[in-house]
Amino acid sequence: MKKLFTLYLILSVTGVSAQKLEKLTIEKIMSDPKWMGTSPDGVRWSDDSKKIYFNWNSQNADRSSLYAITPGNVKPQPVSLEERKALTGNGVWNKKHTIKLFERNGDIFLSDLKQGKVLPLALTTDRESNPAFSSDETKVLFMRNDNLYALKLNGGELAQLTNFTRTGTAPATATGLGQRGGSRQVGGQQGAAIAGNPQERWLRNQQTELFEVVREKAKNDRLDAAERRELQSKALKSIPIGEQSLSFVQLSPNGRYITYRLIKAADGAKITQVPAYVNASGFTEDIPNRTKVGSPQSSSQSFIFDTQRDTVYSISTKEIPGIKDLPDYVKDYPKQLDERTKSNEDRKVVVQGPIWSPNSQYAIAIVTAQDNKDRWVMKLDPTTGKLSLLDRQHDEAWIGGPGIGGGGFSAGSTGWLDNTHFYFQSEASGYSHIYTVDVNTGAKKQLTSGKWEVSGLSLSVDKKSFYFTGNLEHPGITHYYRLPVTGGIPVKLTSLKGGNEVELSPDEKWLAIRYSYSNKPWELYIQPNKAGAKPIKVTQSISAEFNSYAWREPEMVTFKNRYGIDVYARVYTPKIAHPAKPAVVFVHGAGYLQNVHYWWSSYFREYMFNNMLADNGYTVIDIDYTGSAGYGRNWRTGIYRHMGGKDLDDQVDGVKFLVEKYGVNPKHVGMYGGSYGGFMTLMAMFTQPDVIAAGAALRSVTDWAHYNHGYTANILNEPYNDENAYKQSSPIYFANGLKGRLLMAHGMVDVNVNYQDIVRLSQKLIELHKNNWELASYPVEDHGFVQPSSWTDEYKRIYKLFEETLKQQ
Repeated sequence: MKKLFTLYLILSVTGVSAQKLEKLTIEKIMSDPKWMGTSPDGVRWSDDSKKIYFNWNSQNADRSSLYAITPGNVKPQPVSLEERKALTGNGVWNKKHTIKLFERNGDIFLSDLKQGKVLPLALTTDRESNPAFSSDETKVLFMRNDNLYALKLNGGELAQLTNFTRTGTAPATATGLGQRGGSRQVGGQQGAAIAGNPQERWLRNQQTELFEVVREKAKNDRLDAAERRELQSKALKSIPIGEQSLSFVQLSPNGRYITYRLIKAADGAKITQVPAYVNASGFTEDIPNRTKVGSPQSSSQSFIFDTQRDTVYSISTKEIPGIKDLPDYVKDYPKQLDERTKSNEDRKVVVQGPIWSPNSQYAIAIVTAQDNKDRWVMKLDPTTGKLSLLDRQHDEAWIGGPGIGGGGFSAGSTGWLDNTHFYFQSEASGYSHIYTVDVNTGAKKQLTSGKWEVSGLSLSVDKKSFYFTGNLEHPGITHYYRLPVTGGIPVKLTSLKGGNEVELSPDEKWLAIRYSYSNKPWELYIQPNKAGAKPIKVTQSISAEFNSYAWREPEMVTFKNRYGIDVYARVYTPKIAHPAKPAVVFVHGAGYLQNVHYWWSSYFREYMFNNMLADNGYTVIDIDYTGSAGYGRNWRTGIYRHMGGKDLDDQVDGVKFLVEKYGVNPKHVGMYGGSYGGFMTLMAMFTQPDVIAAGAALRSVTDWAHYNHGYTANILNEPYNDENAYKQSSPIYFANGLKGRLLMAHGMVDVNVNYQDIVRLSQKLIELHKNNWELASYPVEDHGFVQPSSWTDEYKRIYKLFEETLKQQ
């Protein structure tokens, strides 16, 4: 460890500027972020745990390069092109963690740690994917052209395991793998001609009766056919799948069952088109985009192919508890309630898995309702396709939270501890925690508990310990922990206060840590995998110019909202407040993100802008409002059916907190934010005009009926089923309430929140004869701006808005 520390001390600081940042300006803040220095990212270990690779730009070059260190030498070294070519990708390890399978450019490779070699297994013009070991690890399973194959590791024998066929194409013969089809010759004639008309049949029978040579030939033909049937390989069952998409094809560990999912695309789902006006062609070009919330959705069904019985059958979802349940919100619509009650239809579901026990005795399916209000952990009987319940997580809002997944996109953090105990995460307690279930008895056990969340859960190679990231100490502090699979007190492995993103080495002896603090961007550290071990800093990324400014460590505060709940916030205070005592509320985006924390924010430009506002006499508050991540289920779902409800109440109560504690002028408060933050700004300007005097709404959703399905339907259901939720949540319905000055800014090639959204609101404001608003459009920008010139123009407008409206005496 002394060697590590010594090497760290002699690291040279490269790529730094001698300039000193005397004063924050928008031009500097919004310029190419390389002026700050570039933090390391893309951290990963070599398969043998001897090196840490990471992307880094230590020389202020045009782009980052790949660097590497070793636990014994932490001075970063550039990685040669030859070494980069030899690197393996993410893959699947064998049980002993000595061999790894991975895909690269549509081919399958094997990384052998003992030999120190990477061996190609499948190099073809076809695309191979999804490599996995068979249960006994003698074969490699992979997909090619929509079919599952098995390749023996010793001997190289290749066998096709499935024969999926599509509508309009002939089956790959009914004669078996690798054998040509066709009809048999009989006495120089096609066997198909044996039937014929009555006259031809009479003549054939006459020939057989009259001539011995014909009778002998027929006898030999029968014997030859019987012998061929004995010698030929078993026919591979043709499984028609039509035009449906095939996914999640897997073989059970015992080799008997092949499971797969078929996805049927939605009919009549119209997609939006985003016009691109500034491009190389000189013509306006349409960018095909996405559907809108409530559009028809794809459906799926999962199947089992029992190779022993040579039969295919579906996984039955009809017996799932609550499969016909109607959501509570339907009670608000009597006609709809009556119609859906009478139809008594099963809800559509997505089946994830199955996830097989190592001995193939048990299989678990994670089933998610397509309305995302239920998630079932089910035991699958593979002989019948029937499911039985192990755990049901129901939420009248929507299923979510770290490690849980949702919407049928992921099974979440799940797996087997042994042949009978299965682990998963659930918000049953109100926070996402670790649970196990005995699939024999159905007994469940909660391993972690408390008002904090588990994320990034993984199982040790020996299956004796869990590793996870948790915010036990504070919602805005993350550490890395180890926990016995039997439960107990989590052991904290990291020690630096702030944000810790950990990559565990494959041999589980080392931690590669990307660490940051609220006013210090990310750097790379390395540490032995032991509690209390000292982390050693590897990189020095930040420029001298950036470090020359005294960046604020925002004050972490809590205040009670009107519902008596603690709300977490960060406050930037000016050294000398402007006489007008102005304040600005910054609203983070996405709704479900978290920004009140002790690590470096992904909103780093906004962080610097908030520092600049404070330098110029503003008090700035940044609130983790209702819906933000990190605070458990109730907070996460508090915006259900009413965005711009409790989340906006938190902003208004935050302003009240600033007035009472920091003495700001309640008439001189502004607000700004992008995406969901832009939506919140619009709602504040339209529904709380006496609280927010000026607002900058950036890339805003103005009408949720025009956003995407995956995000919106969880929170507001569907427009034609829950119209009230959309009307009370969409700013366009409240535009007449605008009193203060409003700036709107939007990228014209935004494929997330389409530019159409802001155009529709602009037309509404015109029709309402409002004249205290402006729209700044950015022709080449998507949802997240890229060009420094666009960032600069946008934030100059925001600053000008606040200067002209919030500092008037």
